[in-house]
Amino acid sequence: MNKQLDFSDPILANLHDLLPDLEKLYTNIHAHPELSMQETRTADLAAERLRAAGYEVTTSIGKTGVVGLLRNGDGPTVMLRADMDALPVREATGVAYASEVTATDGEGNTVPVMHACGHDMHVAWLVGAATLFAQARDAWQGTVMAVFQPAEETAEGAQAMIDDGLFDRFLQPDVVLGQHVMVGPAGAIGGRTGVITAAADSLEIRLFGRGGHGSMPQASIDPVVMAAATVLRLQTIVSREVAAVESAVVTVGALTAGSKENVIPDEAVIKLNVRTFDEAVRKRVLAAIERIVNAEAAASGAPRAPEITPLDRYNLVVNDEEASQRVVESFRAHFSADRVHETGPAPASEDFGSFGAEWHVPAVFWFVGGTDPDIYEKARAEDRINEIPTNHNAGFLPVIHPTLEAGVEAMVVATRPWLAAYSVRL
Repeated sequence: MNKQLDFSDPILANLHDLLPDLEKLYTNIHAHPELSMQETRTADLAAERLRAAGYEVTTSIGKTGVVGLLRNGDGPTVMLRADMDALPVREATGVAYASEVTATDGEGNTVPVMHACGHDMHVAWLVGAATLFAQARDAWQGTVMAVFQPAEETAEGAQAMIDDGLFDRFLQPDVVLGQHVMVGPAGAIGGRTGVITAAADSLEIRLFGRGGHGSMPQASIDPVVMAAATVLRLQTIVSREVAAVESAVVTVGALTAGSKENVIPDEAVIKLNVRTFDEAVRKRVLAAIERIVNAEAAASGAPRAPEITPLDRYNLVVNDEEASQRVVESFRAHFSADRVHETGPAPASEDFGSFGAEWHVPAVFWFVGGTDPDIYEKARAEDRINEIPTNHNAGFLPVIHPTLEAGVEAMVVATRPWLAAYSVRL
């Protein structure tokens, strides 16, 4: 544990004593990950901890979402959000608490499951912060709203909670706050005003050919060749259709076709993901994808037009300017100067922004480093940072300390511009 961490805020006074229990909770959730919209065990653990701390708890919002309210006199309402779902990834970290879980995904397939994006850490952070607020009611006034959200990985969860009456059933907060563990020195805090994470569009493209014997390709229309040509041409969008001062990512993550080496199949399926930071660029990239897919199918003589199906969509997450400045000032007043820094927009995507945008309240999102500082510094010195396992990698694993306490600390400190004005009870 990093002894330089500052627990001087009265709400953080009990954090050191709480850490062993939070570590057990984190490793428990890590060892028992759940896919999107299947987070029943994790939701039960969160609800149990909130009830024990004295929160009013509502469960099953948007299927598995949990909301806890702690009313502590007059004052602002601050919403704190953590996501709960894991990914269909087979863990390769080798730690004692590694996941061995498998589950049935939405398409009926049995898949391995792993917390490869740190949402287990997010749950532990919010449980820790919520508990500390309950233990230190003399140090603040207002309402803490703890939201444990399902299905961030499929862009379903935030909207599912909203569609299930989140805005009608609960107080409108004065601010919405959230954070995410990422590669970076453990305990470092990074954020920015304005766009903080990218918009994302995932698409499934089904290409149609005419199957046949592998020895007689002239009698077929080969969707494998069609798909291969399409994938290569799609890579020219960013290099040839997006200006150097703009930014976009087009990634083909899956290409499936056929089942036997001497059989030309009837169709091929491509799944791809697009990241953009500007709506005009987004529209241009999506239009280019449609143009290329249809043109390659026509060039191959496809018997029917391709099918392009949207899979999910993430909007830009945009940090409110005034609220961001207040959070950053609070961070800089609390943490050492070398731990708080400004980042560029991250190419990762989030549905966190739906809460603030659709509730029409300011929202702020930031990142907390989760990499062992010595490992990170060594990788940086050797220009090997890109070799550190990132989120969604089978080897992704935040170092528990000081990541655990840093995230709890950041979540509490970020609320102080709103709750600190009511910190003295009359």
